[in-house]
Amino acid sequence: QVQLVESGGGLVQAGGSLRLSCAVSGMSVSLNFMAWYRQAPGKQREWVAWINSAGATKHADSVKERFTISRDNVKNAVYLQMNNLKPEDTAVYYCKAVRSRDFWGQGTQVTVSS
Repeated sequence: QVQLVESGGGLVQAGGSLRLSCAVSGMSVSLNFMAWYRQAPGKQREWVAWINSAGATKHADSVKERFTISRDNVKNAVYLQMNNLKPEDTAVYYCKAVRSRDFWGQGTQVTVSS
């Protein structure tokens, strides 16, 4: 059974940093496509960053140069390092794994105050 558990969210001032974690069980992060998404109040869920099985990464233009996705194959976890946070980054952040189908975590709230 595949499970994804996000953590690391919280309240931070603009310009601050947070590191989100996604602990994965039931599948290997090194062998599968992993991604971070976010959903702000009243908006659709949007893609933030992905990392594939080869270790290649891609980030949305809105977070490029500020956010970095990475993974730890030993801990079987995926991370999102978020620097220089802005109020518009406020959202619930979700981890997604793609295998035979999409698997989602429950989300972690990130709130950035101005």
